Amino acid sequence: MDNSKGLKLKAKLIHHLMGHNSAVYALSPYKGGESFLSAGGDGWIASWNYKESENGRLLAKTNSNLFALKYTPEHDLIISGDIVGDLHFVNISEEEKTKKISYHTKGIFGLYEVEGALLSLAGDGMMTRWTLDKINKTDSHQLTYHRLRGLVYLKKSKLIILGSSDKNIYVLDQETFTIKHVINLAHENSIFTLAATGDEKYLLSGSRDAILKVWDIKDDFKLLKSIPAHLFTINAIKFSPDNRIFATASRDKTIKLWDAHTFKLLKVIESIRDQGHVNSVNDLLWLSENRLISCSDDRSIKVWEVDY
Repeated sequence: MDNSKGLKLKAKLIHHLMGHNSAVYALSPYKGGESFLSAGGDGWIASWNYKESENGRLLAKTNSNLFALKYTPEHDLIISGDIVGDLHFVNISEEEKTKKISYHTKGIFGLYEVEGALLSLAGDGMMTRWTLDKINKTDSHQLTYHRLRGLVYLKKSKLIILGSSDKNIYVLDQETFTIKHVINLAHENSIFTLAATGDEKYLLSGSRDAILKVWDIKDDFKLLKSIPAHLFTINAIKFSPDNRIFATASRDKTIKLWDAHTFKLLKVIESIRDQGHVNSVNDLLWLSENRLISCSDDRSIKVWEVDY
Protein backbone atom coordinates (compact mmCIF):
# COMPACT_ATOMS: atom_id res chain seq x y z
CA MET A 1 0.00 0.00 0.00
CA ASP A 2 1.46 3.36 -0.98
CA ASN A 3 -0.46 6.57 -0.44
CA SER A 4 2.43 8.99 -0.99
CA LYS A 5 3.70 10.61 -4.17
CA GLY A 6 7.11 11.09 -2.60
CA LEU A 7 9.01 8.27 -0.94
CA LYS A 8 8.64 4.70 -2.21
CA LEU A 9 9.33 2.06 0.39
CA LYS A 10 10.22 -1.59 0.35
CA ALA A 11 10.35 -3.65 3.53
CA LYS A 12 11.79 -7.17 3.54
CA LEU A 13 12.07 -9.64 6.42
CA ILE A 14 15.71 -10.72 6.70
CA HIS A 15 15.80 -12.45 10.11
CA HIS A 16 13.26 -14.13 12.38
CA LEU A 17 14.73 -14.46 15.88
CA MET A 18 13.30 -16.82 18.50
CA GLY A 19 14.39 -17.55 22.05
CA HIS A 20 12.07 -15.84 24.49
CA ASN A 21 9.52 -18.05 26.24
CA SER A 22 6.90 -15.35 26.45
CA ALA A 23 5.83 -12.07 24.84
CA VAL A 24 8.67 -9.67 24.03
CA TYR A 25 7.79 -6.18 25.24
CA ALA A 26 10.88 -3.99 24.96
CA LEU A 27 13.95 -3.37 22.80
CA SER A 28 17.06 -1.25 23.31
CA PRO A 29 20.24 -0.54 21.32
CA TYR A 30 23.32 -2.21 22.81
CA LYS A 31 27.00 -1.46 22.27
CA GLY A 32 26.60 -0.15 18.73
CA GLY A 33 26.51 -1.78 15.31
CA GLU A 34 24.00 -4.58 14.87
CA SER A 35 23.66 -5.38 18.58
CA PHE A 36 20.49 -4.85 20.58
CA LEU A 37 18.71 -6.01 23.73
CA SER A 38 15.28 -7.48 24.34
CA ALA A 39 13.15 -8.09 27.43
CA GLY A 40 9.79 -9.70 27.98
CA GLY A 41 7.20 -11.58 29.94
CA ASP A 42 9.63 -14.38 30.80
CA GLY A 43 11.74 -11.93 32.84
CA TRP A 44 14.73 -12.44 30.56
CA ILE A 45 17.09 -9.81 29.20
CA ALA A 46 18.86 -11.07 26.07
CA SER A 47 21.44 -9.59 23.71
CA TRP A 48 21.39 -10.18 19.96
CA ASN A 49 23.68 -9.68 17.00
CA TYR A 50 21.88 -11.25 14.05
CA LYS A 51 24.92 -10.91 11.75
CA GLU A 52 26.94 -13.17 14.03
CA SER A 53 24.21 -15.58 15.12
CA GLU A 54 20.44 -16.00 15.15
CA ASN A 55 20.70 -17.14 18.77
CA GLY A 56 20.44 -14.59 21.53
CA ARG A 57 22.58 -14.53 24.66
CA LEU A 58 20.83 -14.52 28.04
CA LEU A 59 22.39 -11.69 30.08
CA ALA A 60 20.07 -11.56 33.08
CA LYS A 61 16.91 -13.12 34.44
CA THR A 62 14.31 -11.75 36.83
CA ASN A 63 11.23 -13.33 38.34
CA SER A 64 8.77 -10.82 36.92
CA ASN A 65 7.45 -9.58 33.58
CA LEU A 66 9.68 -6.87 32.13
CA PHE A 67 7.94 -4.01 30.31
CA ALA A 68 10.72 -1.41 30.03
CA LEU A 69 14.37 -1.61 28.99
CA LYS A 70 17.27 0.83 28.66
CA TYR A 71 21.03 0.50 28.07
CA THR A 72 23.32 3.36 29.11
CA PRO A 73 26.72 3.06 27.36
CA GLU A 74 28.51 5.58 29.58
CA HIS A 75 27.89 3.48 32.69
CA ASP A 76 27.62 0.12 30.90
CA LEU A 77 24.31 -0.45 32.68
CA ILE A 78 21.27 -2.37 31.54
CA ILE A 79 18.16 -1.15 33.33
CA SER A 80 14.78 -2.85 33.21
CA GLY A 81 11.44 -2.17 34.84
CA ASP A 82 8.95 -4.86 35.81
CA ILE A 83 5.24 -5.34 36.37
CA VAL A 84 5.37 -4.83 40.15
CA GLY A 85 7.34 -1.57 40.00
CA ASP A 86 10.88 -2.84 40.62
CA LEU A 87 13.92 -1.47 38.80
CA HIS A 88 16.72 -3.88 37.90
CA PHE A 89 20.18 -2.40 37.34
CA VAL A 90 22.43 -4.96 35.65
CA ASN A 91 26.18 -4.36 35.36
CA ILE A 92 27.56 -7.02 33.02
CA SER A 93 31.25 -6.31 33.69
CA GLU A 94 30.90 -5.89 37.47
CA GLU A 95 28.21 -8.23 38.77
CA GLU A 96 28.64 -7.03 42.36
CA LYS A 97 27.20 -3.69 41.27
CA THR A 98 24.01 -5.32 40.00
CA LYS A 99 21.02 -4.38 42.16
CA LYS A 100 17.24 -4.33 42.40
CA ILE A 101 15.36 -1.32 43.74
CA SER A 102 11.73 -1.53 44.81
CA TYR A 103 10.21 1.92 44.64
CA HIS A 104 7.18 2.31 42.36
CA THR A 105 3.98 0.71 43.62
CA LYS A 106 2.82 -0.32 40.15
CA GLY A 107 4.43 -1.53 36.94
CA ILE A 108 7.16 0.45 35.17
CA PHE A 109 6.24 1.23 31.56
CA GLY A 110 9.08 3.47 30.43
CA LEU A 111 12.77 4.17 31.07
CA TYR A 112 14.46 7.19 29.48
CA GLU A 113 17.84 8.86 29.80
CA VAL A 114 17.62 12.66 29.92
CA GLU A 115 20.67 14.87 30.49
CA GLY A 116 22.63 12.09 32.17
CA ALA A 117 19.82 11.00 34.50
CA LEU A 118 17.39 8.09 34.27
CA LEU A 119 13.65 8.78 34.32
CA SER A 120 11.24 5.96 35.23
CA LEU A 121 7.53 6.12 34.36
CA ALA A 122 5.11 3.92 36.23
CA GLY A 123 1.53 2.83 36.61
CA ASP A 124 1.30 4.74 39.89
CA GLY A 125 1.42 8.02 37.94
CA MET A 126 4.87 8.94 39.21
CA MET A 127 7.95 10.02 37.28
CA THR A 128 11.18 9.47 39.20
CA ARG A 129 14.68 10.70 38.44
CA TRP A 130 17.71 8.53 39.26
CA THR A 131 21.45 9.15 39.15
CA LEU A 132 23.29 6.59 37.04
CA ASP A 133 26.70 6.80 38.67
CA LYS A 134 25.62 5.78 42.19
CA ILE A 135 22.08 4.67 41.30
CA ASN A 136 20.21 6.87 43.73
CA LYS A 137 16.77 8.47 43.57
CA THR A 138 17.04 12.26 43.41
CA ASP A 139 13.40 13.32 43.10
CA SER A 140 9.97 11.95 42.30
CA HIS A 141 6.80 13.67 41.10
CA GLN A 142 3.17 12.55 41.25
CA LEU A 143 1.83 13.87 37.94
CA THR A 144 -1.39 11.86 37.91
CA TYR A 145 -2.86 8.74 39.49
CA HIS A 146 -3.01 6.95 36.16
CA ARG A 147 -0.34 5.12 34.20
CA LEU A 148 2.49 7.07 32.62
CA ARG A 149 3.82 5.51 29.43
CA GLY A 150 5.39 7.58 26.65
CA LEU A 151 8.02 10.29 27.04
CA VAL A 152 9.69 12.73 24.66
CA TYR A 153 12.55 15.06 25.56
CA LEU A 154 12.89 18.25 23.51
CA LYS A 155 16.53 19.17 23.95
CA LYS A 156 16.28 22.60 22.28
CA SER A 157 13.51 23.85 24.53
CA LYS A 158 14.38 21.72 27.58
CA LEU A 159 10.90 20.24 27.78
CA ILE A 160 9.79 16.78 28.85
CA ILE A 161 6.49 15.60 27.36
CA LEU A 162 4.57 12.71 28.91
CA GLY A 163 1.55 10.65 27.91
CA SER A 164 -0.86 9.17 30.44
CA SER A 165 -3.73 6.74 30.74
CA ASP A 166 -5.83 9.68 31.96
CA LYS A 167 -5.89 10.69 28.24
CA ASN A 168 -3.81 13.84 28.89
CA ILE A 169 -0.41 14.93 27.60
CA TYR A 170 1.78 16.77 30.13
CA VAL A 171 4.52 19.24 29.18
CA LEU A 172 7.14 19.76 31.92
CA ASP A 173 10.26 21.83 32.49
CA GLN A 174 13.21 19.45 32.28
CA GLU A 175 15.02 20.72 35.37
CA THR A 176 12.21 21.39 37.82
CA PHE A 177 9.48 19.03 36.50
CA THR A 178 7.09 21.98 36.74
CA ILE A 179 4.02 21.48 34.55
CA LYS A 180 4.06 24.18 31.88
CA HIS A 181 1.19 22.97 29.72
CA VAL A 182 -1.43 20.20 29.60
CA ILE A 183 -3.20 18.93 26.50
CA ASN A 184 -6.41 17.86 28.18
CA LEU A 185 -8.21 14.81 26.76
CA ALA A 186 -5.73 14.57 23.91
CA HIS A 187 -7.16 11.15 23.02
CA GLU A 188 -10.36 9.25 23.72
CA ASN A 189 -8.42 6.55 25.54
CA SER A 190 -5.05 5.83 27.21
CA ILE A 191 -1.98 7.32 25.55
CA PHE A 192 0.64 4.64 24.99
CA THR A 193 3.43 6.30 23.05
CA LEU A 194 4.89 9.66 22.01
CA ALA A 195 7.54 10.79 19.53
CA ALA A 196 8.80 14.07 18.09
CA THR A 197 10.11 14.99 14.66
CA GLY A 198 13.85 15.57 14.43
CA ASP A 199 13.44 19.34 14.14
CA GLU A 200 11.22 19.32 17.26
CA LYS A 201 8.39 21.06 15.40
CA TYR A 202 5.79 18.34 15.76
CA LEU A 203 4.73 15.92 18.47
CA LEU A 204 3.14 12.59 17.56
CA SER A 205 0.94 10.63 19.96
CA GLY A 206 -0.51 7.13 19.75
CA SER A 207 -3.28 5.70 21.89
CA ARG A 208 -5.46 2.77 22.73
CA ASP A 209 -8.04 4.51 20.51
CA ALA A 210 -5.83 3.52 17.51
CA ILE A 211 -5.56 7.17 16.43
CA LEU A 212 -2.27 8.81 15.47
CA LYS A 213 -2.28 12.53 16.27
CA VAL A 214 0.12 15.26 15.16
CA TRP A 215 0.55 18.37 17.34
CA ASP A 216 2.27 21.66 16.43
CA ILE A 217 4.76 22.24 19.24
CA LYS A 218 5.59 25.80 18.13
CA ASP A 219 1.90 26.79 18.01
CA ASP A 220 1.01 25.94 21.61
CA PHE A 221 0.53 22.23 20.75
CA LYS A 222 -2.30 22.87 18.33
CA LEU A 223 -3.76 19.69 16.84
CA LEU A 224 -2.80 19.44 13.15
CA LYS A 225 -3.84 15.93 12.16
CA SER A 226 -5.91 13.09 13.57
CA ILE A 227 -5.24 9.91 11.60
CA PRO A 228 -7.11 6.60 12.03
CA ALA A 229 -3.80 4.78 11.74
CA HIS A 230 -4.54 1.29 13.10
CA LEU A 231 -7.39 -1.00 14.10
CA PHE A 232 -6.26 -1.36 17.72
CA THR A 233 -3.82 0.18 20.21
CA ILE A 234 -0.73 1.97 18.87
CA ASN A 235 2.09 0.64 21.04
CA ALA A 236 5.12 2.44 19.57
CA ILE A 237 6.12 5.32 17.29
CA LYS A 238 9.78 5.41 16.23
CA PHE A 239 11.55 7.74 13.78
CA SER A 240 14.33 6.49 11.53
CA PRO A 241 17.80 7.92 12.30
CA ASP A 242 17.64 10.24 9.26
CA ASN A 243 14.15 11.44 10.31
CA ARG A 244 12.71 10.84 6.83
CA ILE A 245 10.22 8.20 7.90
CA PHE A 246 8.71 6.81 11.08
CA ALA A 247 7.21 3.46 12.00
CA THR A 248 4.20 2.61 14.14
CA ALA A 249 3.50 -0.72 15.85
CA SER A 250 0.08 -1.92 16.89
CA ARG A 251 -1.93 -4.54 18.68
CA ASP A 252 -3.56 -5.15 15.27
CA LYS A 253 -0.38 -7.16 14.38
CA THR A 254 0.87 -4.65 11.78
CA ILE A 255 3.82 -2.31 11.42
CA LYS A 256 3.19 0.80 9.35
CA LEU A 257 5.76 3.10 7.76
CA TRP A 258 5.00 6.79 7.26
CA ASP A 259 6.49 9.86 5.58
CA ALA A 260 7.85 12.07 8.39
CA HIS A 261 7.16 15.28 6.48
CA THR A 262 3.70 14.67 5.02
CA PHE A 263 2.51 12.07 7.59
CA LYS A 264 1.21 9.96 4.72
CA LEU A 265 1.16 6.19 4.89
CA LEU A 266 3.87 4.55 2.78
CA LYS A 267 3.85 0.86 3.64
CA VAL A 268 1.96 -1.69 5.73
CA ILE A 269 3.84 -4.77 6.98
CA GLU A 270 1.25 -7.51 7.47
CA SER A 271 1.24 -11.01 8.93
CA ILE A 272 0.55 -13.15 5.87
CA ARG A 273 1.72 -11.10 2.89
CA ASP A 274 4.95 -9.82 4.45
CA GLN A 275 5.73 -12.58 6.99
CA GLY A 276 4.95 -10.14 9.76
CA HIS A 277 3.99 -10.84 13.35
CA VAL A 278 0.95 -12.93 14.19
CA ASN A 279 0.18 -11.15 17.47
CA SER A 280 0.46 -7.66 18.91
CA VAL A 281 3.61 -5.75 17.88
CA ASN A 282 4.89 -4.20 21.11
CA ASP A 283 8.05 -2.24 20.37
CA LEU A 284 10.28 -1.04 17.53
CA LEU A 285 13.96 -0.12 17.24
CA TRP A 286 15.86 1.44 14.33
CA LEU A 287 19.49 0.27 14.22
CA SER A 288 20.13 2.31 11.06
CA GLU A 289 18.18 4.06 8.28
CA ASN A 290 17.61 0.68 6.62
CA ARG A 291 17.34 -1.67 9.60
CA LEU A 292 14.21 -1.92 11.72
CA ILE A 293 13.70 -4.35 14.62
CA SER A 294 10.27 -5.36 15.92
CA CYS A 295 9.09 -7.55 18.81
CA SER A 296 5.74 -9.11 19.58
CA ASP A 297 3.40 -11.08 21.79
CA ASP A 298 4.17 -14.00 19.45
CA ARG A 299 7.54 -14.33 21.32
CA SER A 300 9.54 -13.41 18.22
CA ILE A 301 11.85 -10.61 17.15
CA LYS A 302 12.00 -9.70 13.47
CA VAL A 303 14.65 -7.80 11.54
CA TRP A 304 13.48 -5.77 8.54
CA GLU A 305 15.43 -4.28 5.66
CA VAL A 306 13.76 -1.00 4.69
CA ASP A 307 14.79 0.61 1.41
CA TYR A 308 13.73 4.06 0.23
